[in-house]
Amino acid sequence: MPSDALSMTFAALADPTRRAILARLSSGAATVSELAEPFDMSMPAVSKHLKVLERAGLIGRGREAQWRPCRLEAEPMKEAVDWLETYRRFWEDSLDNLDAYLKELQTAAPGDEKPAVAPKRKR
Repeated sequence: MPSDALSMTFAALADPTRRAILARLSSGAATVSELAEPFDMSMPAVSKHLKVLERAGLIGRGREAQWRPCRLEAEPMKEAVDWLETYRRFWEDSLDNLDAYLKELQTAAPGDEKPAVAPKRKR
């Protein structure tokens, strides 16, 4: 199991059940029973998913009488979003360069010699 926070966040988010649990918690706190309801799995299996989310810091658990409602703790996702943001900018720049090159090709007069590869653009 990864030990750094970003790796733990991505490992927790890798499972569709855990993502569904987080989506449910985005609308408010819920008990384990409420979280388990839409899934066709045992309570121990749901509890294991919740432990992974809790270890990653993505959920917290409170105390209300005999219940321990879970709540979303979204802060670890901010680090993941910040990390991904670098790559979003990379792809936007790459697609902008491709768009400019395609427009250049479309506006070239028929018979003009077209370059074999796209020219490198400065960033």
